[in-house]
Amino acid sequence: MALASGGSTDEIYEAVRERILSGALSPPAPVRQDALAQSLGVSKIPLREALVRLEQDGLLSLEKNRGFFVRPLDAGEAEEVFALRLKIEPECVALAALNATPEEQAAARAALNALDCEVEAQGSRIGALNRAFHLALARPARRPVTAQLLERLLVLSERYVRKHLEPQGRQERAHTEHEILLDLWTRRAEAELVRATADHIETTLADLRRQLASSTTGSSEIS
Repeated sequence: MALASGGSTDEIYEAVRERILSGALSPPAPVRQDALAQSLGVSKIPLREALVRLEQDGLLSLEKNRGFFVRPLDAGEAEEVFALRLKIEPECVALAALNATPEEQAAARAALNALDCEVEAQGSRIGALNRAFHLALARPARRPVTAQLLERLLVLSERYVRKHLEPQGRQERAHTEHEILLDLWTRRAEAELVRATADHIETTLADLRRQLASSTTGSSEIS
């Protein structure tokens, strides 16, 4: 879909990032800049600036004389990203629960409802709405640096979450876990919320370890 008025670099960055996270752009094929620029209705200069930013974010790699490629899923990266989430997210969410206003509680419920509707429709924005729900639980902590770090980690983990949700029954389990998190968060049950958030992250990582191991043959990368 073309961007309005050609799109700013930020808009192009967001559009390409969502294509990567949704799987519309995926490894091992290279990023065809001419075709992508035409598809978005933008010029190549701001597109390349956006691609450089996405390389810095860890979603693309740049190979000499070959161009940009979407980075394949990697078991080592999954371990690192989810380990960092475990260090940051549970305590941040617990603090946010203590600080959340009624409006922020309503926004978190709305975020989960939007995610559930997208899952029911089997839409393409499940990963983005899952990220939005987790951020809705974290932002009321009023720690902007932590929120920025967590958002970066959630972006990096989004493709892994999409992989994690592939097996039958995972969507239903994720829904149950999210409802538990929101209930504890709304009731400001701090200690229980820390444990439940950590369990949610650890369970996802444990599943991913098995999935990524079974998808490789002597390599830590999958496409």
